[in-house]
Amino acid sequence: MPKKHLSHVDAEGHARMVDVGAKPVTRRRASAAGWIRMSPECFALVKANRIAKGDVLRLAEIAGIAAAKRTAELIPLCHPLPLEKVSVSCRLDARLPGVRVSSEAKVEAKTGVEMEALTAGAVALLTVYDMCKAADPAMEIGGLHLVEKSGGLTGEWKVSSPES
Repeated sequence: MPKKHLSHVDAEGHARMVDVGAKPVTRRRASAAGWIRMSPECFALVKANRIAKGDVLRLAEIAGIAAAKRTAELIPLCHPLPLEKVSVSCRLDARLPGVRVSSEAKVEAKTGVEMEALTAGAVALLTVYDMCKAADPAMEIGGLHLVEKSGGLTGEWKVSSPES
């Protein structure tokens, strides 16, 4: 298997921010997904909107959007991007039982928005945990992954797993 070049590491092994100055501006989009599993009792509280801290799903969506806008502050080598759209959707899934989160980010820029989509999903999941931890401290967060991306030199990419 050929070695992949790590763009965030220089020849001496030091971390660096990638120079995107010569790259063309293109329309870019990325989406991500993940889940949080909880007890049936906690799930019932979220479903009935009876968590003491408020509307879990709506607040998690807002937190995810806010986090995407701050990705460059959280992930050291990310470029700050002028995001054009960020959306986060939280939906109940009785099969887990828990919440499935999906997120999307769009931009016209010289670098992609994968990290913004992933950050939005991660913070939305963490917000669900924070709001529900009194009812179920044993919740499990998992499955956070990039679902698809478009734009840039690598073009279209989509996860091959049907679970997304």
